[in-house]
Amino acid sequence: MVSLPLPKLVEYCDRRLQPETFTDYDRAWNGLQVENRGLVTRIAAAVDASRATVELALAAKADLLIVHHGLFWSPALPWTGRCYELIQRLIQGNLAVYSQHLPLDGHPILGNAAQLARQLGFRRLQPFFAHKGTHLGVAVTLRKPLTREELACQLAGVLGAPPTVLKGGSEECRRIGICTGGAGGELSQAAREGVDTFITGEGPHWSHALAEDLRMNVFYGGHYATETFGVKALATELGKKFGVPWQFLDHPSGL
Repeated sequence: MVSLPLPKLVEYCDRRLQPETFTDYDRAWNGLQVENRGLVTRIAAAVDASRATVELALAAKADLLIVHHGLFWSPALPWTGRCYELIQRLIQGNLAVYSQHLPLDGHPILGNAAQLARQLGFRRLQPFFAHKGTHLGVAVTLRKPLTREELACQLAGVLGAPPTVLKGGSEECRRIGICTGGAGGELSQAAREGVDTFITGEGPHWSHALAEDLRMNVFYGGHYATETFGVKALATELGKKFGVPWQFLDHPSGL
């Protein structure tokens, strides 16, 4: 059985994803969020860190849980009640938690957007969706455009469910931008960056009218569904490099 020092894996992930180059949301903590006793023999990967995914990771006998949405998003609350139960389970189960948010959206190889684009068969990806000195997505210009119906069908095949399509633009999709998760409120930025079609996870109701005003096609594939790719890619790379077994814990939110 392979047994690796936790700091070695953390150092590799930090160096690979370079979280210091991203300005993330206030209080979003990228990196190691919970330690274990120091060794890793099995990795679990999930989109969200929650009581449910912690229990799934413990059942899988993992000692490192890699997530996209970590435990810390707001001021630290008293560790009582459900919070105490969660930290108790992590410590008793010797389960470390490692999280990367925006760095695992925008990485040009391992990132959610880049991985989704490659799953769709897109190549020659360019940086897209500028954010405070970095990019959170990718864009592609297709030599042969896809129809909205063709793109919707491809997305359904990759994501496992049909996307919601806002038919604001032309029937053909040629310049496609991808920024996963909750970027649906930023259609104007996508338009400024020159795409006629925008793929993301979710958006507000008013984005329907805005898509029409901008003459843009928008595909909402689900926040969860569009963000399973980064943690899988990172865990796959760790497994290949260090020989540590891993598995993906699917706990969809339906959102």
